Amino acid sequence: MTTLPGEGPKEIRVQGQDLKCQICGHAQFWERKVQMNTRTSQMFGLDWTDPQAVCRICERCGFILWFMPGS
Repeated sequence: MTTLPGEGPKEIRVQGQDLKCQICGHAQFWERKVQMNTRTSQMFGLDWTDPQAVCRICERCGFILWFMPGS
């Protein structure tokens, strides 16, 4: 996985709890923002207006956890 200097997998807390991978139990995650595109916005070229989700990717097994803003 490509990353910027100084960035790397890290431990994450969600609502006061340490995040653990649901598959392998690992506690180190990469973090990426992902655009949540809809058909309508893509059809009109407005997909940049769609909300973004934050993905946490397990460093060990690659399982992806999706988090919507405000949740």
